[in-house]
Amino acid sequence: MLTSVDTDLIRVLADPLRLQIVTLLAKETLCTTHLVEETGAKQTNLSNHMKVLREAGVVDTEPCGRYTYYKLRPDVLAQLAGRFAELAESARNAADNKRACP
Repeated sequence: MLTSVDTDLIRVLADPLRLQIVTLLAKETLCTTHLVEETGAKQTNLSNHMKVLREAGVVDTEPCGRYTYYKLRPDVLAQLAGRFAELAESARNAADNKRACP
C-alpha cells in the first residue's frame, strides 16, 4: 500500500525537470553547472528543484570547492519501486476477484 510519504515522493518526481535531473543523476554524480548545461534550466530554477529533491531525500549533496555535487540515493527509488511492485502483484492476484453489486 502506498503511504503519504510515497505519494509525496511521487509528486516530487512528477515534475518533468526533476525527473530529468533524477535520470541524469542515475548515470553519474553531477554538479550544478553540469545540470544547468544538460537540462537548459536557469541556475536559480535548477537550485529550487534541487532543494525539493534534497528535502524529499532523493539526492545527497557533496561540496567540492565552490561547487556542489549531487548524487542520487538509489535506496529511496528502490523503496518506491518496491511499493509499485507490491501493487502490481496485488492487482495480478485480484484480477479474478469481483465484488457483487447490491
